[in-house]
Parts: sequence; C-alpha cells; structure tokens
Amino acid sequence: MQIERLVQMIFYIVSRKQVTAKELADYFSVSTRTIYRDITTLTLAGIPIISKKGTGGGISLMDGYALNKSFLTNDEQVQIYQGLQILQASNYPDAEQALNKIGALFDQPLINDWLEIDFSHWGSSDDEKITISELRRAITEKYVLTFEYFNSELQRSERMIDPLRLIFKSHAWYIVGYCHTNKAIRVFRLSRMKRLNVTNTQFERILPEDFSLGESTYTIEFVSFKLLIAAEMSYRLFDEFHEDQVERCSDGSYLVTVQYPLNEWTYHRLLSFGTYVEVLEPAAARIELKKRAKKIAYQYIKEEED
Repeated sequence: MQIERLVQMIFYIVSRKQVTAKELADYFSVSTRTIYRDITTLTLAGIPIISKKGTGGGISLMDGYALNKSFLTNDEQVQIYQGLQILQASNYPDAEQALNKIGALFDQPLINDWLEIDFSHWGSSDDEKITISELRRAITEKYVLTFEYFNSELQRSERMIDPLRLIFKSHAWYIVGYCHTNKAIRVFRLSRMKRLNVTNTQFERILPEDFSLGESTYTIEFVSFKLLIAAEMSYRLFDEFHEDQVERCSDGSYLVTVQYPLNEWTYHRLLSFGTYVEVLEPAAARIELKKRAKKIAYQYIKEEED
C-alpha cells in the first residue's frame, strides 16, 4: 500500500541522510516516476523533503527535522520502550538515560523492576557475573575473549575466541566464535564459561553468511532414550523436556522419549533424578547406569562396614 511505502520511505531517508531517486526506486521495487510522485505527496503532507539535482545531489530531510511519535503505533512504542528496559536490566550503559528520553516522548512511565538479566548461575560470586554489556562490547567492537571452558564431558580447557554472535536457544545462552585452539567456528554455552575476560586485543573476523547453529551443534551422535519418570518429578518435566516428548501413564508416572548422546553429560543428568527415573531404552545406557548406581551404593555400604 502507498501509505506504508511513504512511511518506510521517510525512515529510509532518515537512516541514510541522503539518497537518490534510483536508490529508493530499487529498494521499493517501483519506478523513479513513482518515487517522485511519493516525494510530492510527502511534501504536501508537511514533511520537509529537499531534492537537489546535479553531482552530489539527492533527496534528504531538512536539517533539524525530527519525526513525530505519531508515526509509531502504540504497540510499536511499547516494544521500543520495553526493548530499552531489557537493556537497562542487563546493565547496558546509558540505557536509563535513553529510557527517560523515550519515556517522556511516548508518555510511558519508567518501570524498571519487571525484569532482571543475570548470566551467572545460582550461588555465583560477584567476580563470576557476566553482563550483556561486556559481551556486547566484545562482539560489536571485536575484542578477543579468554576463558576456562567445561565441555559436556566435564573436561576443562583454556580457550581464546573471536566472539561473533550471542544466541539464546532452548533455555540457555551461547556464544558463537572462532576458536583459536580448534581453528574453526565453535559454539560455547555461556554457563560453562568460567573466568571470562575481555582482552584489549581486537580482531577483524566476521561470521560466515552460511553459518547455521543447527548444523554446528549436531557433531555428536544422538540415540533415542525412553525414560519412566515418577510423578514426584513432574515439576521438572516441562522445564527440561518438550511437551511432545512427555506421555502421562495411567499410574501417574510419565513416559519420556528424548534424544541424548551416550556420554558423561547424559549419565550425570539422569542420575540427578535419583530413584525417580528408570531408563527403559537403550540397553547400553540402562547397563551403564546400573553399574554406576552399584558403585555409588557400594561406596556407602563400605563406609558402614568400616
């Protein structure tokens, strides 16, 4: 619709200071004649658009002109305001100053206690806490990160990466970056990164356009697990499993079908359910957990005998 194109055109010109009619025509997939008609329409509506011909000329807005808040719907105003609140909750620099200005413009009250973002785990000391401001600076200003990392096998390693993207996926934060150790793009779970440090060393690398988070995370072979989980553990089910993976049984217990790798991470996670979980499949995992359970039991039985 023309009205939508006209509004988009204004924001396009504002963001680029000065554009040509051909650039606008290419962007909106219309003719230059249509663009000039749109410019005339905007001018008649009171938008101070200046058109200069010749070398160095183009279409721009009069210096000092500001867009009125009426260009944004109420929902759009709320989304912008809440976005700034998210930045403020994560200790983003100067977010509160921007909030005050936007709040005055949009007539929105300053409500700053509805959200808090903290990347550290429960019980972390202050020196382990990571702010989104630190990560934003490292990624956008291209500073190398160093940290200790614990992988899914609980193995510790020293890492140095060029951080390229911060991602939230499936209840967890991840950093995508070029790992100097592996000489390749890797994905690191933020909760497993300890003693993270933003160095003073800058890099020039960018994330490849064909990067896919899904492809990069499926380097481990997964097998199908069938778990019988007692009703007492119902509070954990929908925190850790998708509803399509859970089936309620007639006795109140739950049958969970999920894909897991056969590794230390899986065994530790299943053992965290204690006696409230029974692995029905695969047989290899059932045998391994039986061995570990016997070893744990023997440790305490031996203590009593001694």
